[in-house]
Amino acid sequence: MLKRWNLSLLALLPILTLPATARAQLLGLGRPAVPVVIPTLQPPPADYVFPQHQTLTYSVDWRVFTAGTAVFQIDQAGTQQKVSATADTIGNVNMLFPVVDKFQAGFDTKTGCSTGFSKQLQEGRRKVNSELAFDYAAGKQTQTDRNMVKNTQTTKIANIPACVADSLSAIFYVASQKLAVGQQFRLPLADSLRTVTVTMVVEGKEEIKTPAGTFQTIRVQPKADEGVVKNRGNIWIWYTDDARHIPVQIRARATGSLLWGTITFHLQSIETK
Repeated sequence: MLKRWNLSLLALLPILTLPATARAQLLGLGRPAVPVVIPTLQPPPADYVFPQHQTLTYSVDWRVFTAGTAVFQIDQAGTQQKVSATADTIGNVNMLFPVVDKFQAGFDTKTGCSTGFSKQLQEGRRKVNSELAFDYAAGKQTQTDRNMVKNTQTTKIANIPACVADSLSAIFYVASQKLAVGQQFRLPLADSLRTVTVTMVVEGKEEIKTPAGTFQTIRVQPKADEGVVKNRGNIWIWYTDDARHIPVQIRARATGSLLWGTITFHLQSIETK
């Protein structure tokens, strides 16, 4: 059941943008084009200071025991905020179903637009590398998947709006937003060669205790009518209730036919080098 667990879960937490002028896009792949109205991604506030040389380490609890670790590394190169992440199983879970996953993504700190997303997955006997590239000028996104076991490769192309969030770096894009309880924000998310609208609901404030300390946080939940967010149950993320908005806890709870239960990421440490 841990096949369903990797940092794609965190992908579920892309984030906030105020609704703006919406426009219709003809989206989809391998089926008749359907007009879809999506929001416009708003630039991050000019006064927000993005982290540099920061490493966030989490323990990952599956149901009642610790199943793995996740590490985020955040850095900046010019106007690009770069995010890399790893997810690894530990202990008995590692013997039953080993997971060693790596992810890379980024976004422009001036516009908020994702600069691309890639992942290298090793889950049990499965080994897949995938890269999602955005060509905003041409209005296209290209996904290249390589099966490292079968030595096969596929490439697919779909339409894309002028600016989207990706499923990893958007977690940190949200940190730039001004979170207030009761607000709802919408953003376009690149999701498996589709563009879906995610609504982030700012639910409330809560004190959260983690191995890294006790934090006053603000809890947000992403919601969508389609795509990865809708199909993976309920997701919550707790950001520090201060100017930094550090994600200190993330929780995914399966619903419906998904049987993997609840997975929680607890912040273990914050390092700045």
